[in-house]
Amino acid sequence: MSERQPKTIIKIAIVDYPNSLKSALYGLEELFQMANLACRDLAISLEFQCDIVNQNHYKHIDGKGDQAPSYAAIILPPSLQSDYYLAPEQILMAWLHHHHQRGAVLTSACAGAFILAATGCLDNKAVTTHWGLADLFKQQYPQHHLSVEQILINQGDVITAGGMMSWLDLGFELVAQFSNPSVMRMVGKMLVVDTGAREQRYYQQFSPNYQHGDEAIVAIQHEINDSYSQSLSVSALAKQVNLTERTFLRRFVKATGIKPTQYIQRVRIQKVCDMLESTNHSFEWIANQVGYDDASACRKVFFRTMGLTPGDFRKRFSASR
Repeated sequence: MSERQPKTIIKIAIVDYPNSLKSALYGLEELFQMANLACRDLAISLEFQCDIVNQNHYKHIDGKGDQAPSYAAIILPPSLQSDYYLAPEQILMAWLHHHHQRGAVLTSACAGAFILAATGCLDNKAVTTHWGLADLFKQQYPQHHLSVEQILINQGDVITAGGMMSWLDLGFELVAQFSNPSVMRMVGKMLVVDTGAREQRYYQQFSPNYQHGDEAIVAIQHEINDSYSQSLSVSALAKQVNLTERTFLRRFVKATGIKPTQYIQRVRIQKVCDMLESTNHSFEWIANQVGYDDASACRKVFFRTMGLTPGDFRKRFSASR
C-alpha cells in the first residue's frame, strides 16, 4: 500500500483592518474551508489555512524577525468607510512589505486597493477597484494604471479585484492559483455561484461628478442631462456659457475627466441601460429616444462601453426577467 502523500499547507492572511467588511472576512474564511472539502473530494493533498489578522497581530512585527507565519497570500477586503483606507497606518504598510518580500501575494478587493497602493507595491502595475471609487483613486494615486472595467487583475505578485462582492472572485482566483481550477469550479457549484469570467463594466452606473467647483461646467452638465436626446455640439455648448470652444474643452475635461462628446455618449448609454432594465421597448426604439438615428451605431457604442450586447444586458438586468 502506498504511503499517504503529506498535505501541502497554503497559509492565507485576511486583514481585519478598521472598518473592513466583516461579511467578506468571514465569507472568505468559509470559502477556503469549502475549498478544503473540494480538495478532499478530488483527492488533492492540499489544505488552506486562514488567519484573520488585525492590529494586535501586525503591530508586533518589526519587519526583521521570522516569528510571523509565512503567508502564500494576504487579502485586504472591502470597506464601507473611507477614513482608514485613505490613510492607513504605517505599521500595516511595514507588515505588508515584510510579507511581500518573503514571497506573499498581496491582494485586495474593492477599497482594499487603496491600502495596497499606499504600500508602493502597485507601482507600474495595472489595478482595479470599485467603479464608484475610480475618481477618488485617480486623485490619490494618479501614477497607477487603473482599469475599473475589469473585475479582477492578476499581476502575479499582486492581485486586485473590483466591486464590493469581488472578494468572491478574488477567493476563487486564489483557490485556482494555489490548488487547481477544478477545485475552484467545485466550490462554485457548492455555492451555486458562476465562476466564469466577467467584467466590472457590466455593473457600472454613470454617476457624474458635480462637486468640482466650476459652475459653468455644472450648468452644461445639467443641460446635457436634460437634452441628451437632441443634437448637441461642442461649439453650441461653449456658447451657452460664454466661453471659447478651446477654453470650454479645457475646463470641461479638467472638471469631468472626459471630453464633452464622451460625456454626452456616456449619458446616452446610461439612459439606454435604464430603459433596457425597466421597459420592454425594442432596442431600436430606445436608441431613437436617446438621440441615435442609427440603432446599429448605438449598439456598437453600447457594447464598447458596457461589454455586453443590449440583448445580453437586458437578460442579465431586466426587472421583468
